[in-house]
This record gives sequence, structure tokens and C-alpha cells, in this order.
Amino acid sequence: MKENFDEHSEELELIQRFERMLGSNETAFFDLTDFEYIIDHYTANFEYKKALAACDSALVQYPFSTDLQIDKAQLLAMSGDFDGALELINKVAEVEPENADVQLTRGIVYTQRGEFRDAIDYFKKALAYADDRDDIYFNIGLAYQTWGKVASAIKYYKKCVELNLENEAAMQEVLYCMDVTNSINEHLPFFQKFVDDDPYSYVAWFNLGNVYNKLGAYDKAIAAYDYATIIRPDFITAYNNMANALVYLGEYSKAIEAFNAMIEHGQPNAEIYCNIGECYEKLQQWDLSRRYYQKSVDLDPEMDEAWFGIGVILDSQGNWYEAVHFFKKAVELYDDSADYWVALAAAEYHVGHVVSALESYERASEIRPDDKNIYLNWSVILYEQGNFEEATDIILNAIELQPREAELFYRACAYMLSAGKYREAYNYLENALILDFDKHKLLFEFFPELESQRALARLIDQYRK
Repeated sequence: MKENFDEHSEELELIQRFERMLGSNETAFFDLTDFEYIIDHYTANFEYKKALAACDSALVQYPFSTDLQIDKAQLLAMSGDFDGALELINKVAEVEPENADVQLTRGIVYTQRGEFRDAIDYFKKALAYADDRDDIYFNIGLAYQTWGKVASAIKYYKKCVELNLENEAAMQEVLYCMDVTNSINEHLPFFQKFVDDDPYSYVAWFNLGNVYNKLGAYDKAIAAYDYATIIRPDFITAYNNMANALVYLGEYSKAIEAFNAMIEHGQPNAEIYCNIGECYEKLQQWDLSRRYYQKSVDLDPEMDEAWFGIGVILDSQGNWYEAVHFFKKAVELYDDSADYWVALAAAEYHVGHVVSALESYERASEIRPDDKNIYLNWSVILYEQGNFEEATDIILNAIELQPREAELFYRACAYMLSAGKYREAYNYLENALILDFDKHKLLFEFFPELESQRALARLIDQYRK
């Protein structure tokens, strides 16, 4: 652990030293390997301008490095300067025409330009100049996938994975393509073979777990992840995926064990603490749940899920004034969660803040306009305030967005009956009965007194099968 810490400190100092050089416009000497690390660091973080600046600084010190020129060409392409990228890579090609990375870079440029046939030709030339390389197969797969030729993409992603089981990007993309084509089950033997050939490969077990996860075979996924962690006890990603699968199955206690294993073998972070808090919440162990949510916000005060989680606990305990505070903090940090706004609206209404509750439901409806429950709960507040017109308007707006939701029609009928608009109410009731007859019971649950109305009963009987 200390060695990793020292290594991280050295890398951080390297980046800081380079940025000081940029800020002062002075020249500082770096080894070529240092420049390569700096360029990779910025590229991985999508900071292409800084990566290009690092390339330019490196080329001043190492002007004849073709690797640096290729790096710069690829960065120009990533930045959208396709002409500049091709101009530079063509100059490199004059010196090293059989350099596989020259052809690879040309392929990347043409992929980004949307000229997929040419891109694939260049990638295949790169294969001719190099031994089998998983990155080339990956780029061929990516070109086919972007082109819309998903079956061909799967073929080349599989070649990539065969060469390098640890190519996470290829695994993610091949599973996505198989999912899109509904062919994961068909390709299951491909992933099983890696385990059969090397039962002690933690990566093979992990990948098989991901396949089962995609198939929804969570028990088998958990078993595969378990094997991966037995072989490599510090395999944090496997514990994470195992924990998430256990959560899906409702095995919250076992999920907590897996999340704790992540902490044991790595570093605690706000997300893990938040996940543990949510598991304890599902187990209704409120004190433990709140303790872990609090640990989460202590580590990261901007962890909106943890603020929300504390609000949920307080809400479930009837502490609505306190819950409002935590829900407000959650929406302040993440304004685009309909769930946060709905929870805040309900809590605000419980403490008598009617206007705030209405505003919160309105915001929730903007984020998730296809959720009928938002409109139903929003309109009830107005109805209970005796504002039948506005309550009806909200439901009618919802019906425009969701014309197949019978429950909305039943609620419109109820509100119109309350407002004395009987003819309109019966029209909406007829539509509701046509859409879903059985849900007419909802009308009587909302208005028990309506069950005694003969006209209503006769109309319902007409649609009874």
C-alpha cells in the first residue's frame, strides 16, 4: 500500500511540475517516459488541450520521436482537427511507412470522420504490419459498431478479448452489442471457455460474471464474482459487482458484506458508505443506515444520494421537518431527480407548506412527465384545498401526455363530479372504463360516497363484461 501511495505521489508531483512549467512559460526538462505519462494522464481525463500542450513541449525536447508525433496526431483527431491529424501522420508515414501505429491513427481519424470503410482498411493494414494487437481489433470493432454493423463489431471485439482478457473497454462494448442484438445467451460458450481453459483466471471469472449479470442470471453472476475474489482477494470491482447483484436480489445483508470487503481491500469512499447505508435502510435498520449515510456526507459533502437517504429515514420516522432539510440539500446538489422533488413535496405537505409542495410536484413533473403518480399526488393537494378546477387541469394535462392511463381518466371523473360537471365527468368515466374496466374500483376508493350513486353504477354496469 505504501509503495502505491509513493508511486501516486510521484505521479502527482510530475503533473504539478509540468503545470508549473506551463504557468511560468519556462522550460523544464522531462524524460520521454515522463512526457508519455503526462500525455496519457490528460488524455484519460479528456483534457485534450493540456495533452496537446504536453505533446508540443515534448516535441521541443524530442523532435525526432515518431511516437510523440503519432500521439499528437491522435490528439488532434480527438480534438476534431482531422486535417491537421492527417497532415501530421502522413509526414510520419514518409519516414516509417510500415509503422502499424501510423495506419492505426489513420483508421482512428477516418472513423471519427464517419468514413468507416476507409477506416477499416487502414486498421487491417495496421494488423498486417504488426503482430496481433488487441487495440487494433478493438478499433475495428468500434468502427463497425459506429457504422451500425453490430454483428461484425461483435466478431472483432471477441478477437480483441481473446488476445487480452483484461481489455475492459472491449468487454463493455461486446456485451452492449450482444445485448442490442439479443444474442448474449448464444455467445455464452465463448466466455465459459476462458474459465474452462484457465480456472484460476480471476479475469475470466469476472467477465463470466458480467455476462450472467447481463442475462439477469444473478445467482450465477454472484457465484462467478465470488470465484474471482477467491482467486484475487483484493479484486474490488468484483466485490462491487457482486454487491450490486445481491442488492438486486434483495440480499441486503450479504451485499453489506461485499461492500465491506471493498473497504477492507481498498479505501473507503462516499459511494460505498452510501450503498451500505441504503442496504441498512432496506433492512429498516434506521440507526445503522443513518450512520453510514452520515459517513458518506462526511467524506463527500456533495453526495446527494446520502443526503436524500437521511431524508428518507427521517420521513419514514415521521420527522418531516428534519426530512425537509435533507431533501432540500439533495435537490440543491442534484436538481434533476424527480424522486428527490417528489419526496420533498410530500414532506413539505406533511408540515403544512402547501405552496412549496405544489412547486416541488411541478418541478418533478417537468423532469419526469410520463409518471402518472406525480400528477395524481400533485392534484390531490389542490383537491383537498377545494381547488377542483386546478386539480382537474393538472390531470387533463397529464392525460394529454399519457392518453392510455385509465387511472388518470378515473381521477378526472372524480374531480369533475366534485365540481358538479356531471356530463363531462361521465364522458371521462366512459373512456376510463374502456381503457381498464377493473380500475373503476379506484374511483370508489377515492370517493366511497360515489358507490351509492345509481347513475354512476348504471354506467359502470354497461361496460361490465
